[in-house]
Amino acid sequence: MTTRVGILGGGQLARMTIGAAIALGVDVAIFEREADSPAGRLTRQEVVGPWESPDVQRRFAALCDVITLESEFVDPAILTAFAELGVPVRPGAATLAIVGDKLRQKEHLAAAGAVPLPPFRAVATPEDVLRAGAEWGWPVVLKARRLSYDGYGNATVRAPGEVAAAWARLGAPGRALYAEAFVPFRRELAVMVARSAGGAVAVYPVVETVQAADAHICRAVRAPAAVDPAVAERAAAIARRAVDAVGAVGVVGVELFETADGALLYNELAPRPHNSGHYTIEGCATSQFENHLRAVLDLPLGSTALVAPAAVMVNLLGQTDGPAVPHGLADALAVPGAHVHLYGKRRARPGRKMGHVTALGPDLAAAEATASRAAGAIRL
Repeated sequence: MTTRVGILGGGQLARMTIGAAIALGVDVAIFEREADSPAGRLTRQEVVGPWESPDVQRRFAALCDVITLESEFVDPAILTAFAELGVPVRPGAATLAIVGDKLRQKEHLAAAGAVPLPPFRAVATPEDVLRAGAEWGWPVVLKARRLSYDGYGNATVRAPGEVAAAWARLGAPGRALYAEAFVPFRRELAVMVARSAGGAVAVYPVVETVQAADAHICRAVRAPAAVDPAVAERAAAIARRAVDAVGAVGVVGVELFETADGALLYNELAPRPHNSGHYTIEGCATSQFENHLRAVLDLPLGSTALVAPAAVMVNLLGQTDGPAVPHGLADALAVPGAHVHLYGKRRARPGRKMGHVTALGPDLAAAEATASRAAGAIRL
């Protein structure tokens, strides 16, 4: 009997998970709110409708042996409903209840003593932000507790006079916010951790994530990060403790800051395959997408070892607002050693992740030169 995995969401993460499922003989069903999703076009088992509808939930559950997700922006009650229908959900409602609210996520990890954290607190008024800045010093980072990613929902407040504008831009008071002390970091690091339903854990190499200069959107990922081995070991240990503390099952992306003195501070985690792990498709013995499937099905986890000394992934970000028509694809494919992935999104917008390019090499500089050359040829 074929194993059937259902995925809540039909974007690029689900699309790449389908690619890994094919090799394992796993059927994938997609549940999306709207038709014609990038992943939904790749499977005959697509359910379209409101995730909150009990009737649609039952239709989707009938197609699945286990359910996973491609975004943490899911009401835990929806996951509970599937569990009550007798279908295991991994990660489950308890994990989502912790990590879906980023303030609660940090409060939970702080209470568990699992990871080193910068100062943070809930803020209900602009005056609360001013008090935080007076205590910690400026700048202060103001963040939405829910539905924030890729810099959306975050604002760096550099002086008291900027508080009111940032407060309004992020949608407060209707949108719950929290404040965090600004971390003057040397590098942003990330670690992908696979944790199976049975508790087995596999940790991928520590990587450096490079953000676009004009927005907090990842431009490139360098694997392995050019850090002291002791720093990499501590980063991997922090990531594993964070994943254990929230009880996540599947692949989890954990983001960290490295400060100038080599200290590490936890930023956040996402309980699903992550942009920081896309390099693993070509760069590691087992991709993050295959290990995510193995983890949620409680199969043995695969090796996370790099297959070359270095791997670099460069994101393809939208440059225009309109139909997604890739120009220059032939030129990119002509670059030796470049692996191009397009996500099948129908519409581009500036800064939207539309695909990525990965290259392997004898060192980070060579791999990045190849990936950047191919990525620079594509316009979306």
